[in-house]
Amino acid sequence: MTTRLRAAGYQGPASILSTSLSSLCEQWREHADGPITLEWTPNVTSAGESAASLFASVEAGERQLCYMASGYLSARVTALQVLDLPFSVTDRAHALSLLDGQAGELLRQAVEQGSGYKVLGFWDNGFRHLSNSQRPLRHPDDVQGLRVRTLDSALYRDSLNAMGFEALTSDVKELVQWVQTGHVQAQENPLTNYLGFELWRHHPHMSLSGHFWGVLLLLCPMRWYQGLSEVARQQLDEAASEATRLQRDLAAREDARALTQLTQLGVQVVLPQDMDLAAFRDRVQPIRQRIESQLSPALVEAYLRG
Repeated sequence: MTTRLRAAGYQGPASILSTSLSSLCEQWREHADGPITLEWTPNVTSAGESAASLFASVEAGERQLCYMASGYLSARVTALQVLDLPFSVTDRAHALSLLDGQAGELLRQAVEQGSGYKVLGFWDNGFRHLSNSQRPLRHPDDVQGLRVRTLDSALYRDSLNAMGFEALTSDVKELVQWVQTGHVQAQENPLTNYLGFELWRHHPHMSLSGHFWGVLLLLCPMRWYQGLSEVARQQLDEAASEATRLQRDLAAREDARALTQLTQLGVQVVLPQDMDLAAFRDRVQPIRQRIESQLSPALVEAYLRG
């Protein structure tokens, strides 16, 4: 029997996310014990579709594979908020090792109990930094009066508002337009997205705040996964594990490459040592404490104290 595989993402075909998801599809197709028909769409937003509709299509089983920034799902699966606490990760390798252990297992269970998704892996979405069109940002006083675009996460918005911004949410497909038109004067993203969406053309100032470290969920529909044969599930799991190793390696290398390229493009980069990060951390500390108190003690211990 032929297995239909529809996979999609929301970044360009040359991005590390597209490269990794495409690799997963090809690996599974190459090693599957039966024929697979593949429909691969690297960037649904280029055709006018929203990232939110992509996620919905996967949960409904209309597509079979995608990646999703964890913050998009944290309103439904509150355990995921542990991944979005500001200034909680400084060592990405250590954080990933925790996600490969007990912390990751607790989060998989939470996602699968609170949604129609099966988690196939945790991907590295990089440290998120601040860019803007107005001035260097070194201290919370510098962000006053700036509207900042962020993804649809209440925790992201609350944290950025506490820092002094006015945080606004848009879908990925609206990001570039908002930046181009000045609807927002600032935005926050990993460096690879800042390059990939060419935001540097409108935002000459970049501050390496690292205020969030992002996690991407590699997802498929749970009902579809359960309907696969045992052999097919094992082959998919192995392909997902290999793609996860590839993605993490690419993500770690991408930060260094992106920073070099941005400097060459003339972007004015404020390094972490030139920022008053302690002042930013102080602004968001009440939010961290509030969210931690709402999370499972076992999850807090496994991820934040691990």
